Amino acid sequence: MSIREIHQQLVRKERSATEITQAMLERIQVLEPKLHSFLCVTAEHALQQAQKVDAKIASGEEIGLLAGIPLGIKDVICTKGITTTCGSRILENFVPLYDATVSEKLLEAGAIVLGKTNCDEFAMGSSTENSAYQVTLNPWDLERVAGGSSGGSAAAVATAECTVALGTDTGGSIRQPASICGVVGLKPTYGLISRYGLVAYGSSLDQIGPIARTVEDAAILLGGIAGYDSRDATSLKVDIPDYTKSFLPELRGKTIGLIQESFGEGIDSDVEQTINQAIQQLEELGAEVREISCPHFRYGIPVYYLIATSEASSNLARYDGVKYGFRAEDSKDLQSMYIRTRSAGFGTEVKLRIMLGTYALSAGYYDAYYLKAQKVRTLIKQDFERAFEQVDVLVCPTSPCTAFKVGEKAIDPLSMYLADIMTITINLAGVPAVSVLCGFDNKGLPIGLQIIGNVLQEEVILQVAYAYEQSTTWHQTTPSVI
Repeated sequence: MSIREIHQQLVRKERSATEITQAMLERIQVLEPKLHSFLCVTAEHALQQAQKVDAKIASGEEIGLLAGIPLGIKDVICTKGITTTCGSRILENFVPLYDATVSEKLLEAGAIVLGKTNCDEFAMGSSTENSAYQVTLNPWDLERVAGGSSGGSAAAVATAECTVALGTDTGGSIRQPASICGVVGLKPTYGLISRYGLVAYGSSLDQIGPIARTVEDAAILLGGIAGYDSRDATSLKVDIPDYTKSFLPELRGKTIGLIQESFGEGIDSDVEQTINQAIQQLEELGAEVREISCPHFRYGIPVYYLIATSEASSNLARYDGVKYGFRAEDSKDLQSMYIRTRSAGFGTEVKLRIMLGTYALSAGYYDAYYLKAQKVRTLIKQDFERAFEQVDVLVCPTSPCTAFKVGEKAIDPLSMYLADIMTITINLAGVPAVSVLCGFDNKGLPIGLQIIGNVLQEEVILQVAYAYEQSTTWHQTTPSVI
């Protein structure tokens, strides 16, 4: 059921929040042995929240759209009294003493937190294979990955283990798993949603955002968590509209730019063909489609893996075994304790990115690598600015390929990194983008269409996504595991 459907059942007293929550928890119990979407299920906490919602309804109090809605939260977002591991052994038993701003807002709205979803360690990965605890599997084919790093959230939403979920997106970690799992994933404008309480990976790139079965559900959740927060220095002071009010059944008057550089070598033929069919559908809805060049689009991967890893090197320095988290035992001195703690606590991919970032920031290499990457980042941002002078939105594939088999790219990190080639530049530019299901390949695996907007143009990309979604039936298809 959608958010509105659940809301209507609650206010009409056809079902209680407790009944809906219990049904979801039972569903998780059945599906989790197959999927591994959740790292931690908070059944007792969820039922307590549901009882509070039921008490409000019983007393005649009006409830908002998010009250009683069961959801999952990616395990890099702090939740007071609930473990937040970031998919890492170094934070295996870490229980935050405070809620992230988004967690706080959801609790105040009456949403039901079912648990914390699995993710690549510290959100570093594109397949959720880098989690220290388990690999989340794709609900359309259990031999394949669910994408990453928010693979747990995407798989949970795709199989209705929860109605909606929160993910985080540093280089595509909401949109890519949403595409891989056949759901909607939205990365908002940088600063629209507070990062307070989000465990940092790349601070100039990280954003929290919604994953949902439908565009409307994503829009409702976005409205519930967006807004200014004085605790986040990068938070934007802007009014938050009702994003669903902009929805229209057609796109007359809209101009859509097709990014030329997103097609060609490296794109699966099924993906390219399906995206072209989606573009034709946008034209049938009344939009004008034209080709747009973003010449620095192809530099996204090297720029990202210098900037993001440099920021990760700095952010992850705090995990030293002294203040919190895992500490190696029987160390002979402080230096060996640092080394042994970080060696045992961090996984291979995290260590690799820390070393890359430390090297890029080191004396003698800063100008050649990190500084140059920042200059090219500016060129990428300028490409988008020029593009949006000509069109309302840009479109391209969300991912160059569909879900790959578990372990298939494990020995080839570069091949894994290229899975994010379509999404990374959006984070570097700080603009919003949404992935919406637009078809399937010849193996029956989902393909996502990425719709990109200018800064703070979430209403526009959601309008285009909604019109496309409502003119097709792809979103009504359910995965084979259900």
